[in-house]
Formats: sequence, C-alpha cells, structure tokens
Amino acid sequence: MKEFLLTDSDFKKIASLVYSACGIVLGEHKREMVYSRLARRIRRLQLDSFKQYLDYLDAHKEQEFSDFINAITTNLTSFFREAHHFEYLKSHIVPALLQANKQTKRVRVWSAGCSSGEEPYTLAMTLNELFPTNWDIKILATDLDSNVLAKAQSGSYTAANVNGLEQHHLQRWFLKSKNGELFKVKPELQKNIYFKRLNLLQDWPMKGPFDVIFCRNVVIYFDKATKDQLFQRYCNILAPHGHLFLGHSETMGKEHSEFKNLGRTMYQKVLHEAES
Repeated sequence: MKEFLLTDSDFKKIASLVYSACGIVLGEHKREMVYSRLARRIRRLQLDSFKQYLDYLDAHKEQEFSDFINAITTNLTSFFREAHHFEYLKSHIVPALLQANKQTKRVRVWSAGCSSGEEPYTLAMTLNELFPTNWDIKILATDLDSNVLAKAQSGSYTAANVNGLEQHHLQRWFLKSKNGELFKVKPELQKNIYFKRLNLLQDWPMKGPFDVIFCRNVVIYFDKATKDQLFQRYCNILAPHGHLFLGHSETMGKEHSEFKNLGRTMYQKVLHEAES
C-alpha cells in the first residue's frame, strides 16, 4: 500500500499543470516518477494526500509553484557530456568564428537547460582555451529549476562530479579544497557566464543573435508541436550559419528546412536565397 493516494484525476491535473507551465508531457509511464518526486513535498508540508497537495498548491501558488516545477523537472548532467559535441565545437565552429567574427571579436553562446552548470562551464573551458583574451566571449546559461541554477551559480562540485575531467582542466580552472573533496570553479572561468532562470516557452528577454545554442536533453519532454515552435524560435535568434546542439536521444524532423543536419544531433542554420 502506498503512503499517499494518487488518483487518476490527481495525476491528470498534475500533468496538465506541468504541460501548461513548461510544455513537458507527463505520460502514464511517468506516474511513478511523479509520485516519488512529489511525495517529498507532501511529507515536507505534512499533508496526507496528493489531493491535499493540489489544494495547497492552488491556495499558495505564488510560494509553492516553483518548488512543484523543480520537483518534476529532471537534472542529470556531467562535464564534457556527449564529448563529440565539444570536439566539433573545437575543430569546426571555433575556427569558422575566428574568421567570420574577426572584426567584432564577439561570440555569444547559450546553454538552454544548463542544469547544475557542468555544460556552461565546459563551454567556457573550451572557448577560453581557443579564443584570444581580447575577444568578447559571453555564455548565457538558463534553466527552469531555480535550485539547480543556484548550484550552477555557486560553481562548487564534489570530487565525484569532476571525476571525468582531465587533470589539466582541474588544475587550470578549479580550486581544490584542503581535504580534496570539493572543487570550486575559478572566478576567471565564471566571469563570462550569466546565469538566469528562464521558462523556454515564455517570452525571452534576450535578443541575440547567438552563434551557438546548446539545448540538450530538454526537448525530449516536449510534444511535437512544442518542439517545432521551439526550433523555429531558436532559428530566429541564431546568427547566420549558427549552430544548434540537441541531446543524444533527440531529433529534429526533416520538415525543418531552416536547419542542415550535420549528424550526431548537431544542426546548422541555413540561409535561404531570399535571406542571403
């Protein structure tokens, strides 16, 4: 017998609230995940059922809704995750940007769905090691979950978190605690990263253009209509010939002629004749 009652009606209401707020689709196969995540909130608030929790959420939406969304959204990440993306950035995109942007010396990158910060810090390590110091490099890092965003902004990681990093990255970009258990990102790496809470389905305050957008393991939760809308918005905010990276299990349909598929979930914005 379960600790708390989760009726079909409760589950449908939760799924509807999540979809309306951030476009994430919660099918029946996500029921156990929803139960375990929200059961923690129910215990913390000393409530007795999911119905009570939904009533509480209704009455205290301003205070509770952020915790509700944070509980549902999934955050799993690591430094240099899907390493081939960073290899392509290093071997193809950076050389092209060094040439194309040599007048402005300006590069803008967006980590959309940055989770606890490993992705934007990996981007910063890669770019800082390849661009001259007089270039204006800025990375926008956004996420819906305010808790993981706070962790990202702190730049503090455990030895287990940095386990996959090469020694030269650790030495150059991190400060190690005396007991060797904590690693803190150096201010030099942090200074050009701007962390902001953002719901991808709402208005975007930034205008772009971005040279590169990483949106990995985010659209996997969206339905096709939401994905298509998001891809079009990414296209609109990307610079000419800009690049979009998706997660390993995500794809963009062939109907998106505004992007050229480079393989391995890497895409480049295509300029049609009317635009060039």
